[in-house]
Amino acid sequence: MSRTYYNGILLCFLAGFMLATSPCSAQDEFTFDLEEFEKKNLEWGGYAEFKWEHMDINQGSAFSLLNFMDEPRSTFDRYKGTLQIDGSYSYGKTTFNWILQASGQQDDIGWYDTADVFEAYASLRPSPLLTASIGKKSYKWGKGYAWNPVGFLNRLKDPNNPEEALEGYITAELDLIKSFSGSLQTVALTVVALPVWDDVNDDFGEVNNVNLAAKLYFLYKDTDIDLIMYTGNSRSRRYGLDFSKNLATNFEIHGELSYTPDQRSILLDSDGTVSLQEDSALSGLIGIRYLSENDITSIIEYYHNDAGYTETEMDRFYQLIEDGGGQLSGPVIDTLLDKAREISLKGYGRPQPGRNYIYGRFTKKEPFDFLYLTPGLTTIFNLDDESYSISPEVVYTGFTNWELRMRFTSLQGPSFTEYGEKMNSNKLEFRVRYFF
Repeated sequence: MSRTYYNGILLCFLAGFMLATSPCSAQDEFTFDLEEFEKKNLEWGGYAEFKWEHMDINQGSAFSLLNFMDEPRSTFDRYKGTLQIDGSYSYGKTTFNWILQASGQQDDIGWYDTADVFEAYASLRPSPLLTASIGKKSYKWGKGYAWNPVGFLNRLKDPNNPEEALEGYITAELDLIKSFSGSLQTVALTVVALPVWDDVNDDFGEVNNVNLAAKLYFLYKDTDIDLIMYTGNSRSRRYGLDFSKNLATNFEIHGELSYTPDQRSILLDSDGTVSLQEDSALSGLIGIRYLSENDITSIIEYYHNDAGYTETEMDRFYQLIEDGGGQLSGPVIDTLLDKAREISLKGYGRPQPGRNYIYGRFTKKEPFDFLYLTPGLTTIFNLDDESYSISPEVVYTGFTNWELRMRFTSLQGPSFTEYGEKMNSNKLEFRVRYFF
């Protein structure tokens, strides 16, 4: 069956590539057409991608036991194909925007495929001061690169791939903007209504609620500032502030701060019981982006999250799994692992579940005059347990509309640390992406 799936993926990609790269008739002489520079009503593009991943399993670690207790393995391979189409269509004062993505994945366990509408919303701009929109929209509130404590409507980023498109939520939005002369250059207000019903944004939080969020933006003396608020019964209410400032043409500083008066989280107590805890949480981020004279771009961020788990709380979780994995079978053991899987999905297994992190990303454009080549290095360091991941990579764009990326990720840390208890000890990935 897997061979049939591979053939199906291959045929889909071949068909897509043929359509995207089919030749068009053209004149031999150079011509200048002013209409080519005019904004078109319909604009669209996207990419087709193939990705291969190979992982060495960290045998005996907490998450390898949770995932492969019944079928232990030393390696894990995954093949994935993705097609994304994005675009917009404008008619008068109305614009319709969309991002569509479909993917198929074959790994050592089986086949998985999905087709998602990431965005599909209509915007109406009756005047330069007012814009209204309705539909499914992805939000990227906040100034952080790897994390966004004030991204109250954001999907959770992958810090290793923070620029990838993410699925949005169905919302109704109103934007007001006003420009001024003087130190205060721009003021903008964004108000968002986000309903949560059965089959409508039901992964956002508790259903049968309509939630409200607002963002007040200021451009003051070339400093971007946002004041953000969220209220509703699907999640705890919260307040936020962010800023971004260019201290020089090649040096930018940014930060975020959020406060949640009644943060709800699942907690594994010392006696083994699981409880719902409510407490105030203050989270923040401070970071810089710097471009050196030799074309090295550095992004460094410090992230603190009061809603994360302490070392002691994570130790209890790892101990629960170790107790469950200490025997091969038995009803008590099965119960312990089932409990661990449940609370893993509710918080303990999320990316970066701790409280304090340092993120660094460094890229160098065309070193030693190797054209179209960009090496890079990404690292995430858990300041509490001193475990970390480090990912060197190289990207090549020497073929028109093509991008090739090779990345290796090594996870380092002793037992009972975040990266020491991950499912894999390392990962090698190769990605080919064609843009059209």
